[in-house]
Parts: sequence; C-alpha cells; structure tokens
Amino acid sequence: MAGGWARDGAVNEQIEASVSDELARMRAQNLAPRGPSRAECEDCGEPIPEARQKAVPGVRLCVECQQEQDRSYRDRGGVNRRGSKDSQLK
Repeated sequence: MAGGWARDGAVNEQIEASVSDELARMRAQNLAPRGPSRAECEDCGEPIPEARQKAVPGVRLCVECQQEQDRSYRDRGGVNRRGSKDSQLK
C-alpha cells in the first residue's frame, strides 16, 4: 500500500514503533519495586507499617505519600509522534 511520499510498509513500521514505545513505557512504569522494603518513608521519614511492608515487597513510601504521588500523576497524551499530521487528527 502506497502512502504518498512514504515507502511501502512505512505505515506499518510507524504503527509497530508506536506500539513498541508504549509497551516499553508501560513496562518501565509498572516495574514493581525490588529489594527489601524500607522501614521508613523515603519522603516524609514516617515509619511504614509492617503490614504494608509485607503486602508490597520493596515499598518505599508510606500510604499518604504514595497517595499524593498517585494524585500528581498525569497521563500523557496518545499522540503518534512518528505518524503523519493526518494520523494525529481525532
């Protein structure tokens, strides 16, 4: 399938690259903490309850600081930077 100035197969390559980038971003973001849990919160220094340490191996933040971090998370837009201008229209 020809795509204007693009060579054959370029559209599929763009789609595959976008999917690969998104999967890599999701995997990096969802990596579970590794190693032993901390006894004190990394941000505020308050003790982390033992039940939380057992429930979430490798935990670094107390519940309050984790909730604050989760609230501040901003989902990025799903713009295909490799695609053409037309592929970004919604």
